[in-house]
Amino acid sequence: MPTYSAFTTLASREPAEALAEALEDFLPEPVGVGVFEIEDGSGRYEVGVYFEEEPGDTELALMAAIYGAAPFVVSEVPETDWVAHVKRELRPVEAGRFFVYGAHDADKVPEGSIALLIEAAMAFGTGHHATTLGCLLALDRLDRAGFRGRRVADIGCGTAVLAMASARLWPDAPVGSIEQQVIASDIDPVAVEVARANVAGNGLAERITCLEAAGFDHGGIAAAAPYDLVFANILKGPLIELVPAMARHMAPAGYAILSGLLVPQAPDVTSAYQAAGFSLVSRNEISEWSILVMKRNQ
Repeated sequence: MPTYSAFTTLASREPAEALAEALEDFLPEPVGVGVFEIEDGSGRYEVGVYFEEEPGDTELALMAAIYGAAPFVVSEVPETDWVAHVKRELRPVEAGRFFVYGAHDADKVPEGSIALLIEAAMAFGTGHHATTLGCLLALDRLDRAGFRGRRVADIGCGTAVLAMASARLWPDAPVGSIEQQVIASDIDPVAVEVARANVAGNGLAERITCLEAAGFDHGGIAAAAPYDLVFANILKGPLIELVPAMARHMAPAGYAILSGLLVPQAPDVTSAYQAAGFSLVSRNEISEWSILVMKRNQ
């Protein structure tokens, strides 16, 4: 059965979310609706909706006009076995000592590497994106410089690859209570289930606790504070919104590895964290993305 997609853009978040909510009652009934910030620094948002039946052009044009959106672009989505496609296309990733791979590449794990298994069906946050790769490289550099993370939080964890990298990097860290475990959290309940599956598949269930939370807004996350290492690989806006909570939950001299931001957005994020008592340790760029390492001042 063919699937149809319809995409449009709007000038800001509020009308985009209002349009997405209205589309929930559209006929034919959509099978999925999403709102995404366009990562080009413009502040514009994209609304995407999927149907099992071809939607009417007139009805979509009316919806766009009501909410001040650009005309919808409708396309037929070809049927694809995505798991098979990902297995063909998703090659292992090497980031310093870390080796991120799918089960279909288990025979390629180099001896002496820190291996992290991410199933192909759980492809977001695998290390292939420049931001995740950059965060892994930053973690590797911190460890080589002598840093050891005892309390770690991976905020917006996706697959939990960064949380797992930390747990594997420091296997002798204390265990037994939430205060001594790595925390992996995400606002998306599906991502949390993915994270739990990956954590279990890597034999790290006793070391990592996976939680559904927006930022630090969870009793379990607060209970484990203060953190000496926090990952936040999200977007510019949420990174800046996270500043006060990051400052409250971070231990003195603790590190924050931040990404999900475009190169031109890095100065604004850096300034926001510096104003809250952080110092810039390093800024690295991979393609059009920046990775910041910030240190909480004493």
